[in-house]
Amino acid sequence: MLFFGTVRRFNLQLLLCALLAGMILPTAAQAQVPLEDGDIDPNFTPSDGLRPLQQTTSLLSIPGGQRLLDEASQAVGNQNYDLAAQRLQEARQVFNQLSNFYQQLSSTFSGIDNRMSESHRRNALNTAQLRDQATYQLALVHRAQNKPDLSVPLLIQIVRSQNPTTELGKKAYQQLFELGFVETPFPRPPQ
Repeated sequence: MLFFGTVRRFNLQLLLCALLAGMILPTAAQAQVPLEDGDIDPNFTPSDGLRPLQQTTSLLSIPGGQRLLDEASQAVGNQNYDLAAQRLQEARQVFNQLSNFYQQLSSTFSGIDNRMSESHRRNALNTAQLRDQATYQLALVHRAQNKPDLSVPLLIQIVRSQNPTTELGKKAYQQLFELGFVETPFPRPPQ
């Protein structure tokens, strides 16, 4: 009898443990269910409060492109034109990508949310302006390196992008005139 009583008590304890484990484990397992693709974790908040692409260390950001422009400016000041050309080319690429991405977002939201579309369109224009400024600076660096043949396509890109009536477009066309690529100044002098 003693043997059966001990087994019974042992079985009862096992049953009780199994019941408790059954009540606890499902809750713990539910807490660790991974998120599906596309799910947003409502409890996620960046620990530092910063958005990664708004930091100057990010290459795909306006501050990152501006950092490259600043490095190019310093290199020009030190007459290190090779480094300046490299940084300006990198800045052009960053701003061009940003402009294209914002333009894609703008057209995606067009007709769905016009305020969002307009906001992205403004960002596309702003980053295109920064791209054209970096392009103009790169053309000037090529001129300083005595490589005018590298300046011409850049200056033409600016005139096309900016329009020859804008300030930057006029300056780019003036450079083309000074290089001898075009024969007629713009705006034309009165006759």
